[in-house]
Amino acid sequence: MIAFAAVSEDVYQGRKKSENLSSPHRGGATPLTYSPLICVSPAAELATRRRMGEPERAHDEEGTELLLVESGERERSWRLNFDGFRPSEPREKPHPRGLHDCLGVLGTGDVVAEYYQQQEEMLEGFNEMDALTDRGFLPGMSKEEREKIAKSETMAIRLSNIANMVLFAAKIYASIRSRSLAIIASTLDSLLDLLSGFILWFTACQMQSRNPYQYPIGKRRMQPLGILVFASVMATLGLQIILESVRSLMSDGNKSRRKEQETWLVDIMLSVTLVKLGLVIYCRSFTNEIVKAYAQDHFFDVITNVIGLVAALLANYVEGWIDPVGAVILALYTIHSWSMTVLENVNSLVGRSAAPEYLQKLTYLCWNHHKAIRHIDTVRAYTFGSHYFVEVDIVLPSEMPLREAHDIGEALQEKLEQLPEIERAFVHLDYEFTHKPEHAQSHDD
Repeated sequence: MIAFAAVSEDVYQGRKKSENLSSPHRGGATPLTYSPLICVSPAAELATRRRMGEPERAHDEEGTELLLVESGERERSWRLNFDGFRPSEPREKPHPRGLHDCLGVLGTGDVVAEYYQQQEEMLEGFNEMDALTDRGFLPGMSKEEREKIAKSETMAIRLSNIANMVLFAAKIYASIRSRSLAIIASTLDSLLDLLSGFILWFTACQMQSRNPYQYPIGKRRMQPLGILVFASVMATLGLQIILESVRSLMSDGNKSRRKEQETWLVDIMLSVTLVKLGLVIYCRSFTNEIVKAYAQDHFFDVITNVIGLVAALLANYVEGWIDPVGAVILALYTIHSWSMTVLENVNSLVGRSAAPEYLQKLTYLCWNHHKAIRHIDTVRAYTFGSHYFVEVDIVLPSEMPLREAHDIGEALQEKLEQLPEIERAFVHLDYEFTHKPEHAQSHDD
């Protein structure tokens, strides 16, 4: 990884040098104003140099362009820039190595390729931060486009709920006629889909209804909380299926179905499976976490429907105990899958730190924010729901007026909060970095 510590001191010295060269007034109290492109006429520049007591210099027709180029080079001198680290030619992907790829064994070439891939991803993240620094905003969707996506997400949720109700009615009929334990377990799964769908719909509505007095930072934590309740209900279903399957194995019942019963059972279960598969593909095209939860639920339904149908058919043709065994397998799969979902959402609620790669991007953005920043004391990002809270401590010159320091900190806060992963950013301003931590230390005893 490219370390900031190795270049921070050099860049800091470059900042000091460029300050002395760029403005004779800069005694630490006069702010620098940054403008990406200012049209200055030769006459205006000459008058300015006379007023500043600087020597005059001759101008030609391209004097303005030369001034802008010099100004741009001076502006970039204090910023971190990793453009020179990019490879001149794109690296070709290595050809498959046969047995090694099949077994998942990483050779030396794979490790090197993975390393360079990580470096490329890091540089792409830095380029994204450069775009935010230069433009002041991230290129994204307009308000109309966001509203359009929100409507399509609502439509996906409604379509999923309607499909769950219709398919639940069809599977009730199949359960009554077949009396298969695996089919009944799949039907109970559909019942909980309806209940879980109501939970997710309720959390989505709660997130949209804002109350700045009772919930001053919003209700984004309702999203992982709703998914957590959803997963708990699904795990409860799995335990109930295991109990019923064990009871069926102990009773050793074996009921065969007639040919016509088997035909419509296969037709109903295959139809339900195909509809669910289509909903999986449709819901996975969205980035909303609730719609993704629906996609995961539809995918589990595909698995449970296939297992239930296969177990019911094998129990009819081979052995009767295959039906409850298939139900147990289905229940264990459900419990394992949703247990992983529970752990993931618990981590998002307890305030887990962001990945080091993401902290690198934030540090890069903070350092390139303003020329007056002397040190970066702290960069911290942690989950608080589905998004991050960010805390940044920057060090500014001690003689800088409060108004200028406030403007620098506020601009950095607004810039950080433009990142889609960040819900709220806090920027703390300081004049030195050798002090003890401001916050009281937590004690576990």
